[in-house]
Amino acid sequence: MELMIPSAADSFLQDESGYDKGEAVKAFDETKAGVKGLVDSGVTKIPRFFIHPPEDVQKSSPESSHLGSLHVPVINFEHCESYRRSEVVNEIRKASEIWGFFQMVGHGIPVSVLDDMLAGVRRFHEQHRDVKMEFYSRDRKQPVRFFCNGDLLVNRAPANWRDTIAFDFQDGKLDPELFPETFREEVSQYIRHMIQMKKTLSELISEALGLPSDYLSSIECMETESLVCHYYPACPEPDLTLGATKHRDPSLMTILLQDNMGGLQVRNQTQWVDVPPLQGALVVNIGDFMQLITNDKFKSVEHRVLVGQEGIPNIGSMLFLSERSK
Repeated sequence: MELMIPSAADSFLQDESGYDKGEAVKAFDETKAGVKGLVDSGVTKIPRFFIHPPEDVQKSSPESSHLGSLHVPVINFEHCESYRRSEVVNEIRKASEIWGFFQMVGHGIPVSVLDDMLAGVRRFHEQHRDVKMEFYSRDRKQPVRFFCNGDLLVNRAPANWRDTIAFDFQDGKLDPELFPETFREEVSQYIRHMIQMKKTLSELISEALGLPSDYLSSIECMETESLVCHYYPACPEPDLTLGATKHRDPSLMTILLQDNMGGLQVRNQTQWVDVPPLQGALVVNIGDFMQLITNDKFKSVEHRVLVGQEGIPNIGSMLFLSERSK
């Protein structure tokens, strides 16, 4: 079955006269096909509600080109439970204070688990839209839901060029039978490893703050997990839109798995700095809540995601860690 966009969505590409953003967005959402559906339909121009201001899409600030040698810290977690613990704790402290971001390698999670997860996310988003539509929902109470831009219908800002499937866990628990069959085992396996990684990070970050290793777990600020799997299709006009506009995460902390296409950028002063993909690495970023409870010692910083034109989509899987829901 070919994707048939409703006639009301013709306004996606109309000129100024007669354009109604609300109607265009509504018509797009009713297809339940997401951005991938647009790409599959062969669009060569992106709908106007995906177009961002030029200053937001600009790849970097020309006046800050001398900062091009900056790199987000890469921390080797190997032997962090033994003789390298103080070294790793110190590196986490420096990265969290200066960057609010770091990549971790040597964490012990098999590369095969990470690769399988990315392949599963791709498989879900690239399957026939009729299968994905079963999960399409804007109800935040749904534990598993597929959507394009969670606030698409209410946000007046430009939309992001991405589709998402999200899983909301409580204490790491969610019935696997609710997962899409397409990558049920991959999600289950990934979450098992992430729960252990959460424990390790909780202890190390507590120590990086000069506190007992059980501090963060004792105040129950990492008890709620949300797994968000983004799919950023190749875009016919990548210089006009973003996969994720500049933002800070409101959560305590985020653990990101990105594919080898990259696209993630972190703001450092006036410069957007690439976070290059590393095989088997996970990216950790400090959220607003962490900055709050550390009295600004650890920084929550702006970041964004660029989209590509090479014909290969970008994929990212993010685990947001937050305080226990009341």
